Amino acid sequence: MNIEEIIQYVKDHPSGKVKIALTDIDGILRGKYISTEKFLSVIDGHTGFCDVIFGWDSNDVAYDNVAYTGWQTGYPDAPAKIDLSTFRKIPWENDVPFFLGEMVDNNNKPSSVCPRQLLKKVLKDANGLGYLPYFSQEFEWYNFAETPQSVHEKQFKNLTPLTPGMFGYSILRSSLENPYFTDLFDFLNKFGVPLEGLHTETGPGTYEAAINYSEIVEAADRAVVFKTSVKEIAYMHGCMATFMAKINENLPGCGGHVHQSLWDKNGKKNLFYNEKDEMKMSSIMKNYIAGQLYCLPYILPMFAPVINSYKRLVEGAWAPTTLTWGVDNRTVALRVLSLSNKSCRLETRVIGSDVNPYLAMAASLASGLYGIKNKLKLKQPATVGNGYKDYSNGTLPKTLDEATKMMKQSEVANEILGEKFVEHFVQTREWEWRQHLKAVTDWEYKRYFEII
Repeated sequence: MNIEEIIQYVKDHPSGKVKIALTDIDGILRGKYISTEKFLSVIDGHTGFCDVIFGWDSNDVAYDNVAYTGWQTGYPDAPAKIDLSTFRKIPWENDVPFFLGEMVDNNNKPSSVCPRQLLKKVLKDANGLGYLPYFSQEFEWYNFAETPQSVHEKQFKNLTPLTPGMFGYSILRSSLENPYFTDLFDFLNKFGVPLEGLHTETGPGTYEAAINYSEIVEAADRAVVFKTSVKEIAYMHGCMATFMAKINENLPGCGGHVHQSLWDKNGKKNLFYNEKDEMKMSSIMKNYIAGQLYCLPYILPMFAPVINSYKRLVEGAWAPTTLTWGVDNRTVALRVLSLSNKSCRLETRVIGSDVNPYLAMAASLASGLYGIKNKLKLKQPATVGNGYKDYSNGTLPKTLDEATKMMKQSEVANEILGEKFVEHFVQTREWEWRQHLKAVTDWEYKRYFEII
């Protein structure tokens, strides 16, 4: 649809309302319904969201350490622009019109703390170098035969998985829960989130979905609405979906791997591919990989944003722990897939399913561009075999605290992401770590209650 047709659709929709949303720093969609009249009055300007959505954490607890907003500012409204190009119809809500938005400041300039604006900033850098980034994200997640009420009543213990056992790529399990499986595939496609594939992963009630690739902002938009849509569709089937990176020490974690490639500005030529190279990799791709390897330790909180993220990054659990790359190797941080011009791409496997897709994609692209701009050579050889045992280039930070400190002290993070964004983001991660330190966990009770 063109803009005129979109506006006409909104005017004609019998519900008389529109749903709008944007993500907070954790990637959680924060939104509301507005009337058709309100929507039409703001599409050429902006609407307002209380700026607390960037002043509180994922549990709506107000930060006490951020400069952007706080009790000292009175939590005023911040202007938000609706992006008409993000128009979607919600198929499980009678095709109610839906739009994504982004924050601006009082001078109508991009907000320094808005994740979608950060991604567009990095995209502008790529476009300035003559590159058109194509990205996609795949997600793994666990499903439980529970409701929000039941998980709270059970205090998040002894939850019932949607299906039992370890059964990846299972035809039986997808048949057992076929109504849910079918609705996921069909509703997401109708909602503008086309899936390349959907299957069970190894783990009780675990699914994996790969979203079709697209230009980077659209790819991130799809990934953002995918996570919330899955949760909503799960509700319809009396179950709950979680994108936690690690739900149990004895089960595999959940990845949110990002696939990426750079094309010429017309989208005709894959600049990562070189038929004549032994590994079919262009010099641009090698620079890009070298940039990500160099930057990874300093931007890890963008890929592993919460305490639980680091429980996934352990040896032998299908998630990387070392600063490594390899060709079609699932034990390394950066997996190269270079079979053909059309499909040649890089998969960043560090990224968990708990990320904010805007931030994960922005950091992936920005760090790759850093390698290209600085002509970093990919001197590190490809890892062949077990990447968990390849310590030649070092390892990833082990905790959110360690990773956040490295990001805070990093000049390269400020350079590729911007000082104002890094300052705010680091403050939110410091807060997250402090909240974790207060908690007395089940592990501590089991370990110390009787013995100490």
